[in-house]
Amino acid sequence: MRLQRAFAARLRRWAARRHGEDRLPHRIGRRRIYILPTRFGAVLAMMLVAMLVAGLNYGSNLALGFAFLMASLAIVAMHHCHRNLLDVVVDVQSDADGFAGGTALLPFTLRNAAGIDRYDLEVRCEGAEPAIVHLREGAVAYVQVVVPCERRGVLVLRQWELRTRFPFGWFRAWTYVHVPLRIHVAPVPRGEREASSTTGAGQGHAGSRQGDEEFAGLREYRPGDALKHMAWKVIARGQPAAVRHYADPQADPAWLDYEDLGGLPAEDRLAQLCRWLLDREARGARYGLRLPGQRVPLGSGAAHRRACLRALAGFTAP
Repeated sequence: MRLQRAFAARLRRWAARRHGEDRLPHRIGRRRIYILPTRFGAVLAMMLVAMLVAGLNYGSNLALGFAFLMASLAIVAMHHCHRNLLDVVVDVQSDADGFAGGTALLPFTLRNAAGIDRYDLEVRCEGAEPAIVHLREGAVAYVQVVVPCERRGVLVLRQWELRTRFPFGWFRAWTYVHVPLRIHVAPVPRGEREASSTTGAGQGHAGSRQGDEEFAGLREYRPGDALKHMAWKVIARGQPAAVRHYADPQADPAWLDYEDLGGLPAEDRLAQLCRWLLDREARGARYGLRLPGQRVPLGSGAAHRRACLRALAGFTAP
């Protein structure tokens, strides 16, 4: 197994040097497809060789005929396995987000512009379970690869792979796509400290009360949420449980500052900042983030939340 992984890593490096970086969307060309027999295919090949030798040795036309028939079928299967990847167009969102100890979703789009159906296409990223998709003639398919995020930081996947074993599993055809994928892994949100950060008009408290005056949208249900805020109509439609949350228009904007957490290790500071900003975002309040050498201006909403989480993910302690 170790030898197999070393060979695969060396092959990936060779392919990267040979083809260079690709551009999205990427169409899989003939010269980019590699094909080898699987273990089952290798055993079948040895059996066919033994059958041919036995047929020639004993003059058995039946054995020879069957061996030649199976060899012809194997050649046809190899052709179809190679063609199953040819001219597939693939695209992907090259930036994703996740939390340490959780997972990140990489959304792939596969398009079949040819006049044949494609079966058992596998999208593979290093360290993740493959996602399998079938493509009908002229169809577009969307698939997500779940990548585990072990620790905080920016995880870069230099290349990823499309693979197939169609039709019989005798051969494995694959191609490498050299487009870097970046996963911004934010720290686990945790910490018990109360936020008290400088605002534009003096001192404000990040734990300002949740207002009931202005509806700010729906968010995912969390254990402990009040039942009176449950979005029952959403649940009745069979969608995941959600709750209504309300923004307090009078809440002061707050700065979440790394330096306010003196005495804590760097990773614990980042985890506490992550907890604070998620709490304020859930309330619809405005907030900003201050890190040594970096600052995210005051704001709110999904784009602002993403910018703050990515700043925490990419932060390097001085």
